[in-house]
Amino acid sequence: MGQQYSELSDKLIQFIEEQKIYFVGTATAESRINISPKGMDSLKVLDADRIVWLNVTGSGNETSAHIQENPRMTIMFTAFQGDPMILRIYGTAKVIHKKDKEWESLFSLFNPLPGSRQIFDLQIELVQSSCGMSIPFFDYIDEREQLNEWAKKKGEEGIKKYWDKNNQYSLDGIATHIMDKND
Repeated sequence: MGQQYSELSDKLIQFIEEQKIYFVGTATAESRINISPKGMDSLKVLDADRIVWLNVTGSGNETSAHIQENPRMTIMFTAFQGDPMILRIYGTAKVIHKKDKEWESLFSLFNPLPGSRQIFDLQIELVQSSCGMSIPFFDYIDEREQLNEWAKKKGEEGIKKYWDKNNQYSLDGIATHIMDKND
């Protein structure tokens, strides 16, 4: 049976910290719905009602475009090991770019990842847990290093060129502002 909370408990924070993957969902009123899997030790719980996560360069930039137009975000975790649980966190997010004043203090919370492009700051409005008893077990083997290696090989200037070509607009043509808000 699902339960709802206004904030994260210590037990739920511990559950989040044990997960190796999470999923982020965003959309504007008119856009396609985007769901992105995330990993790489890129998420930090700051307190019971606030989460930040570091976004690295990828093939698209949907989350950034959506949040700048409609700041609602859902983050979902699911247990692939241990007791079953699905945890959804609903809230209002903002995008923090490298030129924003909050960047340095929040970026310092993470191990630096090559190709870092934004930080998302989520103010939690609702937390919902559900059973997750239909979710299969999976064994964690290791992190993939291909994205880090790709970003290191591209270098800072190569990443900026990639952003210019591939990350300025969402699939629906919504601007991400990545070029004017990052150094």
